[in-house]
Amino acid sequence: MPRHFRKKPKGRPIDGWLIVDKPSGIGSTDVVNKVKRAFDAQKAGHGGTLDPLATGLLPVAFGAATKTVPYVMDGAKTYRFTLRFGIATDSDDADGKPIETTDARPTDEAIRAALPAFTGDIMQVPPIYSAIKVNGERAYDLARDGQEVVLEARPARVDRFELVERPDADTAVFEVESGKGVYMRSLARDIAKAVGSLGHIIVLRRLSVGPFKESHAVSLDKLLESADTPPSLDLLLPLATALDDIPALAASEQEATRLMHGQALSLVDFMGRVPEAADPMGGLVRVMAGDRFVGLCRLEEGMLVPERLMAVPEE
Repeated sequence: MPRHFRKKPKGRPIDGWLIVDKPSGIGSTDVVNKVKRAFDAQKAGHGGTLDPLATGLLPVAFGAATKTVPYVMDGAKTYRFTLRFGIATDSDDADGKPIETTDARPTDEAIRAALPAFTGDIMQVPPIYSAIKVNGERAYDLARDGQEVVLEARPARVDRFELVERPDADTAVFEVESGKGVYMRSLARDIAKAVGSLGHIIVLRRLSVGPFKESHAVSLDKLLESADTPPSLDLLLPLATALDDIPALAASEQEATRLMHGQALSLVDFMGRVPEAADPMGGLVRVMAGDRFVGLCRLEEGMLVPERLMAVPEE
């Protein structure tokens, strides 16, 4: 299409991360749409879906930050959830319909004894009300249409799964640290079954996503309190903040320019600069030219290979 016929993008060109404290009862996409309108931003996306029932950290990426969304979604996450024993629901949370009940209630000792089996590399069957595609259709759409949904177990990584509180015999509060794609609803369902009961989540909160913590979060109500004035850009975190847990590698401006042109550079030239935490067999590094974030590169066969580079300099 000729340049003079191209549509000018609507909104302001904004780059950076906004960490929203999502309230219960709203979907992640709806939050992104509201925030995008509030900031009058050209482009926005989120770094990891939260169920409508859930509250907590929903990282929203603006502009160039959307390029780093996959790396945020791959990062470690921390959750706290309350499990209600005795009732199984079709969605494995309080938004679903009860499908089975039991009078069995586990002891604290039984719960703690069952937890190690759900820690480490495990296999997990996702909830039928999930965004996983089955023959091209979302599982939750099929389930809502009353169709039978059968999902296969898939690998998941759980680094920590702890019982932190037992308010009463019917409920238990857990904290979980996990990797990408772990369903808290499945953990709740499966731990309840493992201790001879049934269960579903009644409260779920995400406490952290990668380097983002609750201290970074801004409530959705605060962001939307003024319909006439866009929220302050001071609320945004720099683009590279999302990658703070990826080892940093210092590069000269000349090296950065070569990387920006797609050239792979020999790691011999970076002797003494490659961070110890970086995996030499395919690990990622965050390349910095002074304070400027150049992009992400991978260490492969003695070379520094560009993977995701930023056209927008960091301030």
